[in-house]
Amino acid sequence: MSVTKTSPCGKSEDNEEPEKEAVAAGAGSLTGVLEAEEGSDTDSDSYLETEGIRSLGELVTDTLYLRSCQAYSAVPASCFLRQGRAPELNLRYRGLGPQGAQALASALTSNPYIKRLDLRDNGLCGAGVAALARALRKSSSICDVDLSENQLGAVGAQVICAALMANPAIQKVQLAGNSLEEQAAQYLAELLLAHTGLKSLDLSYNQLDDQAGETLGPALAENTGLTELNISWNHLRGPGAVSFARGLGANIFLRVLDISYNGFGDPGASAVGEALRTNNVLEELHMSNNHISVVGALSLGLGLRVNQTLRILVVSRNPMRSEGCLGVLKSVRGNPVSPLELLDFSDIQVNKEFDDLASSVKVILPGLCIKTDAGRVEYRKELLAVFGPASAPK
Repeated sequence: MSVTKTSPCGKSEDNEEPEKEAVAAGAGSLTGVLEAEEGSDTDSDSYLETEGIRSLGELVTDTLYLRSCQAYSAVPASCFLRQGRAPELNLRYRGLGPQGAQALASALTSNPYIKRLDLRDNGLCGAGVAALARALRKSSSICDVDLSENQLGAVGAQVICAALMANPAIQKVQLAGNSLEEQAAQYLAELLLAHTGLKSLDLSYNQLDDQAGETLGPALAENTGLTELNISWNHLRGPGAVSFARGLGANIFLRVLDISYNGFGDPGASAVGEALRTNNVLEELHMSNNHISVVGALSLGLGLRVNQTLRILVVSRNPMRSEGCLGVLKSVRGNPVSPLELLDFSDIQVNKEFDDLASSVKVILPGLCIKTDAGRVEYRKELLAVFGPASAPK
């Protein structure tokens, strides 16, 4: 007997019985492909034209998918039928919804070729997320998955994180724009602690706040594997930002970190500066628009004075004024082994004293690019001198 319940999206969510019925139907005669596609659009016709050269395994997968679409009353995605042995399946913005996701999940486990699965912005919600989680648990080929903008929330995050922890093959996950809040942070922390094969995680454009930062910080400190983390456009601030930064100080794997557009402020910047004193792995750090003033910039500079790995630092759009930029640059000048290649102060007004110091630092570190708004103005002046007012690029 089928059991029906209400999903977070307000739609009915059936149990796994339709999926099992679809599997049984897919295991039958391949003539089911023709029956399922009778009267369909031109995409299906083109699929039938190539059927003769498709392998038996591919036809079985497509048969299973079409039967699943019938079982869940979902419109088949023609690009899946054309997938063949391609390593990437791009279904972003297709409006699959829970039913389409359930139908797709049934077929994913029988496709050994897909390595990257892109389902961004498909309104998956509860039923769709649960079905895909089961597929991700079983898949031995998928290593890169994008589930951004799918209204996952805390419940969806719990289901997906549990599935990812059960599959060590997954290396890259994107969960941006999924309304992830404090409650979801606990599941994300468990993922960071348990999944040593995960290399890249995108949590940008969510609502992770200071409490979430206090949860994620210790997990980041203990993580062994993640090399790239994007947690920009969230609400990390106060004690949560400090806790998160302390986690960075203890981490020994992360190479790229984006914390732009949060609220780290001066306490968070100071904690990041302290982390840079001990962290000997991080190579790229983005801290744009974090309410960092002159005080925070000077504290951040203390870490730059001794750090030997950071190559890229972006602190644009912070109210640190010319004095803060000057303090950061002095710290870089005082580090004889600094590997910095890019120092970005965009959208911060600097004065002549900064310009003079930047010129002297470039003599010491000729490979360093110092980016400021003033630099862009000077660049246009140089073009005017070469090309003249009439022919300079606009």
